[in-house]
Amino acid sequence: MAQIAFILLCHKDPDAVIKQAERLTAVGDCMAIHFDASADPRAYNKIRAALDGNPNVAFAKKRIKCGWGEWSLVDASLQALKAAVDAFPRATHFYMLSGDCMAIKSARFAHDFLDDADVDYIESYDFFESNWIKTGMKEDRLIYRHFFNERTHKKLFYTSYELQKRFGFQRQIPDDLQIMIGSQWWCLRRTTVEWVLDFCRDRPDVMRFFRTTWIPDETFFQTLVRHLVPETEISNRSLTFLMFSEYGMPVTFYNDHYDLLLSQEFLFARKISPDAMDLKRRLGDLYASDRTDFKTSNEGVTLFKFLTGRGRIGRRFAPRFWERQSTIGRERELLVLACKKWHVAKRLLARIVGETGLRGVEYLFDEEHTRLPDLGGIESTLGKRTRHRRALLRLIYDHYQTDRLVICLDPSNIELLQDLFSDGSNARLLEIDCRYEDAYLMGHAKRVGLAGEMTPQETIDRLLPTVRHNFVYETDQIRAAEFPNHFRISEDATNDENATALAGFLGIEAPLARDILSIDYLFVD
Repeated sequence: MAQIAFILLCHKDPDAVIKQAERLTAVGDCMAIHFDASADPRAYNKIRAALDGNPNVAFAKKRIKCGWGEWSLVDASLQALKAAVDAFPRATHFYMLSGDCMAIKSARFAHDFLDDADVDYIESYDFFESNWIKTGMKEDRLIYRHFFNERTHKKLFYTSYELQKRFGFQRQIPDDLQIMIGSQWWCLRRTTVEWVLDFCRDRPDVMRFFRTTWIPDETFFQTLVRHLVPETEISNRSLTFLMFSEYGMPVTFYNDHYDLLLSQEFLFARKISPDAMDLKRRLGDLYASDRTDFKTSNEGVTLFKFLTGRGRIGRRFAPRFWERQSTIGRERELLVLACKKWHVAKRLLARIVGETGLRGVEYLFDEEHTRLPDLGGIESTLGKRTRHRRALLRLIYDHYQTDRLVICLDPSNIELLQDLFSDGSNARLLEIDCRYEDAYLMGHAKRVGLAGEMTPQETIDRLLPTVRHNFVYETDQIRAAEFPNHFRISEDATNDENATALAGFLGIEAPLARDILSIDYLFVD
């Protein structure tokens, strides 16, 4: 009978990793875990403390700092595979998972399914002949060397790439390999995995080639399995159900997708929302059951498109990112700090985050270089963030696994503020009223290009009242909008008055609000 060794790559949410490992190993299967070396070490220590005593759990002996599109993801997979092969000699299949995956069939069904056919399940298509890559770089992924991460070192990535093209520094693809491409979510037999590990040891030339290939997790295993295994022993498909929206982002599944997921001809699904607690519970119970009576229609993608096309209200099947009707979520709370002096709002946000544990993001719709997590590219430019504002916020909530988020917003963004308050989520607004001295107004005029170092004094004298009036006009617009849950603190108010307003805004006790405001430099320029 099949025994599965799950290969889990993860980088966050230690509690979810622990639960996932306990669920999957409780029925006799195994798991090898690679936890990103660049992630919080406390999270890794928590996972080790909880799972070290589980004989069906192993850990990669070497942890890799992983980056999207890099060789590091393949390296991490190989490290976990080596740990699994050594620790679980009875494992017959090795199944690649992420922390967002969950079983959508029972363990009994999965084992019977794998026993029925002696094949490897891996999606692999000819790299050059297929249309698997829809947009962006294709052949250049292979024939040029990619030393830098496109997301974290974009300038270096493209400078290196353009220089190689300019000077003709192309390289040859290994002669005996047919490069294949496909999903990185595969299930391989033990013999195949051992062949792959032997190949890695015996062919350093191939390893050098893939180390500087762009996005090798879509080509490395796909190519090697086709090279080592007869075609008749390969099923060209993944056993993990996943879909992508029209924007190219992975579809997230929620509580109301249970029946949809069970009807798909797959063993696992990706990706399950961290907030879908009822779905997680039901799927966890399902995996431990003996149920085998699944009626599969395998029409998930068609059903998904139909329901989103009709505009189903609520937690829809992955709302399109550009739809105005997409929602942050009624169960979520958005706390907005509106302040013209960005440094003041940033100081207050830092105090709120430090004292309450809430998650916060600075001027994400106003400042190009606001620090944001990797959200698949939607966070990369100010234009994208603003166009897909609700989708961006949903991704931030999901990334931080929270239902309460504090953001900073410039008061000039009145239309965006109105849009966020019309979303249906529980939105709250804290207006921060500051005094505007002439020196600050002059600095603001220079920052936005209204004045420069050589601007005549008489022009400045006419300009400053206009700038001041514009600030007042923005404040008047906010107050005229009569937003619900609108609170206000002021540089001219007493500490007790400001603490009362902040306590109401955050839903906390007044003493904690006073502690948050107990810095004498909050309003200092």
